[in-house]
Amino acid sequence: MSNGMIKPTAVVVGAGIVGLAAAKALAERNFQVTVYERHPRALGASIRNFGMVWPVGQPAGLPYQWAIRSRDTWKDICSTAGIWHEQTGSLHLAYSDTELAVMEDYVSLYGRDRDCAVLTPEQVIQKSPASNPSGLKGALWSAEEVIVDPREAIGGVAAYLEERCSVVFRWNTCINQISDSTIYVGGKAVQKADLVLLCSGADFETLYPNLFASLPITKCKLQMMRLVPQPNDWRIGPPLCGGLSLLHYGSFQAAASIHALRQWAEQEMAEYLKWGIHVMVSQHGNGELTIGDSHEYGLSPDPFDRQLINQLIIDYLGTFARFKDRRLSQSWNGVYAKMTNGESYVFEQPESNVFVFNALSGAGMTLSFGLAEYIIGKRMGL
Repeated sequence: MSNGMIKPTAVVVGAGIVGLAAAKALAERNFQVTVYERHPRALGASIRNFGMVWPVGQPAGLPYQWAIRSRDTWKDICSTAGIWHEQTGSLHLAYSDTELAVMEDYVSLYGRDRDCAVLTPEQVIQKSPASNPSGLKGALWSAEEVIVDPREAIGGVAAYLEERCSVVFRWNTCINQISDSTIYVGGKAVQKADLVLLCSGADFETLYPNLFASLPITKCKLQMMRLVPQPNDWRIGPPLCGGLSLLHYGSFQAAASIHALRQWAEQEMAEYLKWGIHVMVSQHGNGELTIGDSHEYGLSPDPFDRQLINQLIIDYLGTFARFKDRRLSQSWNGVYAKMTNGESYVFEQPESNVFVFNALSGAGMTLSFGLAEYIIGKRMGL
């Protein structure tokens, strides 16, 4: 590494949320950071999500700590940079005793360390007028979640890093080779750095295919939709989640009653489990509602959306949420890298001074800032 009065240099490949978080952590450690992004702006999974910063879903220990640190960093950056955000909290709605039991287990497990509680149906309706009261038994309330609009927030964070941290962005620049901590564009060396960090999502296999092939890693395709802005500035309150979300997030797997819920879902919701569907809805500042999602795993995801999946999402959403306007305005899919061995991320060193930091398994918005500080500060010893 460089020393003295000359700043050490770092290159980050990828301007999604993981790359931005890494750039911030490096800049705060006195690196002169340049971020290379092959597109004119971030276009991958970082902008194709709910915008949920979601501590409620993280298990105890480091993942939860990373999530809270990330949440607080999001709030700081958004407040400084004028990026819309809201600490909404979240509601997981229960329409069966089995779902409610998982939520009660959650509060028993985490209630001393997290701001959470099981609410009565009357309390739920006060929190969210969008909650369907018919058959409602209660809900898990968590006060810790923050919502951003990823379509705006990712670009806003890049602008913040450029202005506040002197991070340089090279947009529309595709790195096609890394060797001896030198990056190449179109076969031409463009920059040698003291440190190179590869944060390009599932695309990192194009630069290190042998490493990618050696890892317990796959890809996940998700389908999502957006509903039109709700009339007269009507707000749903916190993001709403159906009972299937309890099966998806790691924090709930410690609940003793999760096994009964899984058995029920295998019998009654087999089609949803087949496509990895659990249904949630969040609302952004302009009133739009983002709904989803599904999870299809494989190294070559089908590029085409399945209308069956979208309809299953819409049908299940209708069982627990009511809106003023349900018209669909957009649908899309996203792809991210996911570890298959239960790890939260990839951190590898394929060559001297070159590191791969990737595959946050769909939790990039929630974990990236906290995890990047941990990786760069603890594991890299910077």
